Amino acid sequence: YLGGALLLLATLPLMALIAGLIKLTSRGPVMFRQQRGGRNGRAFAMLKFRTMRDGAESEQAQLAERNELKGPAFKMSNDPRVTPIGRFLRRHSLDELPQLWNVLRGEMSLVGPRPLPLAEVEAIARGPDRRRLSVKPGLTGLWQISGRTDLADFADWVRLDLAYIDQWSLWLDLKILLATVPVALLGRGSK
Repeated sequence: YLGGALLLLATLPLMALIAGLIKLTSRGPVMFRQQRGGRNGRAFAMLKFRTMRDGAESEQAQLAERNELKGPAFKMSNDPRVTPIGRFLRRHSLDELPQLWNVLRGEMSLVGPRPLPLAEVEAIARGPDRRRLSVKPGLTGLWQISGRTDLADFADWVRLDLAYIDQWSLWLDLKILLATVPVALLGRGSK
């Protein structure tokens, strides 16, 4: 909580600038809220800066055949729904900053498996990878510093998430947090 609070205070001016840019460059709300699965699959409203045009979530079914990720998650290079400012925010993970509120509310941790949309949570909750849901989801984790969207198979995400759960320590969390900074600044592994 302390780390989340300090990061939130430190990034408030940047978040205000981002909010202004989103408002100036596209119609719709600044924030995007989506139901995601937290610890034990419990639903919560995850916050992000909106990086797609308003209403883009309803268009995903039409793009399903262009999914580049093997497994239940959806990822697509050059997604036509993403705004120009949204591309920049995603490349540098700045769209994730509002999740510091989720950390302060106790729904997320700074480090852990990324929270998945509820449909994806349902897909893994019935299978052998459900242990991924045994911890709070995080803002960053092992797969973010190990290739991010360059990992083309959801099974690789899960493997890294389970490795994190099995090897968890405060030292590992600190290493992941420190490794996240250059990955985000340089936009490595982002689509």
